[in-house]
Amino acid sequence: MQRLTLALPGNEDLARGIAQACGSEAGRIETRRFPDGESYVRLHGEPADRIVDVICTLAHPDPQFLLLAFAADAARELGAQEVNLIAPYLAYMRQDKRFHDGESVTSRSFARLVSSTFDKLLTVDPHLHRYPTLSAVYTIPTITLHAAPLLADWIANHVEEPLIVGPDEESEQWAGAIASRIGVPHAVLRKTRHGDRSVDIDVPDLSIWRGRTPVLVDDIASSGRTLAVAARKLAEQGMRKPECVVVHALFAEDAWAQLTPLFARITSTDAVPHPSNRIGLASLIADALSSGKTDPRG
Repeated sequence: MQRLTLALPGNEDLARGIAQACGSEAGRIETRRFPDGESYVRLHGEPADRIVDVICTLAHPDPQFLLLAFAADAARELGAQEVNLIAPYLAYMRQDKRFHDGESVTSRSFARLVSSTFDKLLTVDPHLHRYPTLSAVYTIPTITLHAAPLLADWIANHVEEPLIVGPDEESEQWAGAIASRIGVPHAVLRKTRHGDRSVDIDVPDLSIWRGRTPVLVDDIASSGRTLAVAARKLAEQGMRKPECVVVHALFAEDAWAQLTPLFARITSTDAVPHPSNRIGLASLIADALSSGKTDPRG
């Protein structure tokens, strides 16, 4: 069955790459605001009798989701056989339990909204902490892709004598996989979080690796506090100025300005559009769409 790839504004470059890689028609979604603040949505492309893939990284989910719901409904009304959400960055995975009385468990609420709007969900390296898989919260078929091999290959091709560094214990398996793929050493730091903006990091003795270039790898760069503290701790040990390679370049508030002086270079995938994007995901996503394989249901 033929596919139609539709991009929510801001996602056009990635959508074009995906469409080209999987041989689908590239369309777009036109949006604007009426004077009263309501949204106007128009699909450019023919959904009838096609699989429609809507591309939108959810770095700003609150203003984006209603537009996505309108676009999905329009595609179905115009005859789409299937409407899928391709969200390289999946928001609302942080609040995965009720930490205080009365709190909304937004990860579950958002999953219900997405599951009631789309037929399938594809994402890249979702922040699974207390959930073993996306199927623990999403009731639609999901496809979970992993960017670690792409990060590893980029590091191998662009960094001389790298030392892969994971910023906390959670990153140990991930950092180890990247290091193993390209045959280089790795180290893992220990993080103690005191709040959203306050962390302490313990760094093991890395003196035997002083001739190598530390490469901090992480799935998300948001506030940047962990990466900043880690970079300063590495400098205290006399290490080379580190590189930073992440999947999701959120860089909230002033994080980009704060981090830039601390690293020789900051590199990210294009899961979230950002000047640091150097690692493309289009082929990875297109291959997954073409295969049609979804995650095992938990």
